[in-house]
Amino acid sequence: MIKSDVIHPELLSTLAKCGHKTQLLIADSNYAFVTNSPRHATVVYLNLSPGTIAAPLILEKILTCINVEQATLMAYPDDFNNTIEAEYRAILGKDCPIEYLAREAFYARVKADQTLLVIASGEQRRFANLLLTVAPVI
Repeated sequence: MIKSDVIHPELLSTLAKCGHKTQLLIADSNYAFVTNSPRHATVVYLNLSPGTIAAPLILEKILTCINVEQATLMAYPDDFNNTIEAEYRAILGKDCPIEYLAREAFYARVKADQTLLVIASGEQRRFANLLLTVAPVI
């Protein structure tokens, strides 16, 4: 039996294939998982029901398996109160840079060949999609 915070077989298998500069997306429940992902990417469905499983919890568990070089969020309107951004920042730590891309540029980045994994969450907050770039093992 694996002694890890992550025990999902397909998730573990795909995380093990991630190398430096590989990208993985933690997608909110509004994201078009299939049409806005590369065809070769593994999609792991953790979206059992609305609000389950939340993206911050997925991020916490993923960080027990990989190092993150940088994170990318979709840019959001100035008048939008993005509560999940603060949660991500707290989990990622102050040393992890966060880049913001306009919607179409974000989709294009996710569709790049470097994206190996898309995790479908039940996160219902808008602008909660988080693209992570894997860092080398230190």
